[in-house]
Amino acid sequence: MGFIQEFKDFAIKGNMVETAIAFVMGGAFGKVSSAFIDGMVMPAVGMLTGGQDFSAMKIILQEAVTDAAGKITTPEVAISYGAFISTIINFLIVALVMFMIVKAMNNARKAEAEAPAPPPAPTKEETLLGEIRDLLSKR
Repeated sequence: MGFIQEFKDFAIKGNMVETAIAFVMGGAFGKVSSAFIDGMVMPAVGMLTGGQDFSAMKIILQEAVTDAAGKITTPEVAISYGAFISTIINFLIVALVMFMIVKAMNNARKAEAEAPAPPPAPTKEETLLGEIRDLLSKR
């Protein structure tokens, strides 16, 4: 079997396709969670911190330097802790959702595994003995 055929079999089996779908879905979920955090959660957190835009919170280490015309010659140096905290909250929400999905899948597998197996079909000997029993009881 040639290399190309082996690769084709590998790709078609679903390993590569499932991985690609997982990456696309993960990226889309990341965008949705970022929009949720930035548009809904962080404004509420901003209200708790005095109505300030949370993503703009920073500690300025060095102010920006401007010339006489107002043009910035040296940009400010700042620690943007608000954006970092926003990213941490985003990560925690994604981690919580992934945990809930994995937990639901594990519970579904567990319930499937715990489902009682149907009783085995009677063997030929058992069936024959049952028929003999039925014939004898009719007498």
